[in-house]
Amino acid sequence: MAYDIQVVIDSQDPHNLADWWADALGWKVEQQDEAFIRNLIERGHATEADTAFHKGALVWKEGAAIRHPGGLERAPRVLFQLVPESKTVKNRVHLDVLAGVESIDAEVERLVGKGATVLHEGRQGPTRWVTIIDPEGNELCIA
Repeated sequence: MAYDIQVVIDSQDPHNLADWWADALGWKVEQQDEAFIRNLIERGHATEADTAFHKGALVWKEGAAIRHPGGLERAPRVLFQLVPESKTVKNRVHLDVLAGVESIDAEVERLVGKGATVLHEGRQGPTRWVTIIDPEGNELCIA
């Protein structure tokens, strides 16, 4: 049996990090259903402490997700999950953003302008990539 997957990234500020990654990838942040959240609170299945406000909307505090505009058939969902600790060591897994050889420098410059930091440039034969970190320190490569 083959399974579908989602990628989960730990975060101290999942909603803002989801916004950053959605912008970085050209993806969409999943909208959360405020009426559904309020209904669960009214029925005692959740509390106000489980929620937060992000850009004026009531959302689940624990996380936010993004999707490829082509849907889950095109790419897995990425979930940003609230954790209490900040990142302290290098990721064991990271995403490669395939911008194309002619777009690497422009994408790196754009993302640095939005809070990323360049770590290093790599090359293997004719293949080149730039490793950067997002605003919370998670590595990604622009290739």
